[in-house]
Amino acid sequence: MPRKSIAIDMDNVIVDIETNWINLYEKAYGVRIAKEDLLGIPEDDAFPDPAAARSLIYKSGFFRNAPIIEGAQEALLKLQEDFDVFIVSAAMEFPNSLPEKYEWLAEHFPFITWKNIVFCGDKRVINTDFMIDDHLKNLDFCQGTPILFTASHNVNVDKHIRVNNWKEALELLMQANPTNSI
Repeated sequence: MPRKSIAIDMDNVIVDIETNWINLYEKAYGVRIAKEDLLGIPEDDAFPDPAAARSLIYKSGFFRNAPIIEGAQEALLKLQEDFDVFIVSAAMEFPNSLPEKYEWLAEHFPFITWKNIVFCGDKRVINTDFMIDDHLKNLDFCQGTPILFTASHNVNVDKHIRVNNWKEALELLMQANPTNSI
């Protein structure tokens, strides 16, 4: 039986973009935003000055210096035992993100080879058995099973299977793949 495949998003799935954005906004503009203030609001709209917040995404280091989401490394290592794991990021909108995301992956996920990293503009081209993402714009066109990873901006979304963390994601995928060794 062929191995099943998983496309895993980076931002807000394995990379804690929210925490990084909050910290950079405070450093640049002197205003601290609580993570709870982001709940249910589109990402950059949650900041007092959305245009200023969005401008941070284009600055060098925005993607490279973001922290890892708890449990992501361990989960992806386990998933690789039974699945073909692909990191898929719609990175083309932010040109500086390409080298930064690649360097970030090399540091935090050295066990994911370059053959399993896909930087694209539109994830509709991805054809995997599962896709884990925090955005409906990617999951709504998923050709396999879409899995919504909880992020502040999507807490009010009631569509697709939801996981709140990597422990839940592992449990779900273990149930979906009965031949696993997870």
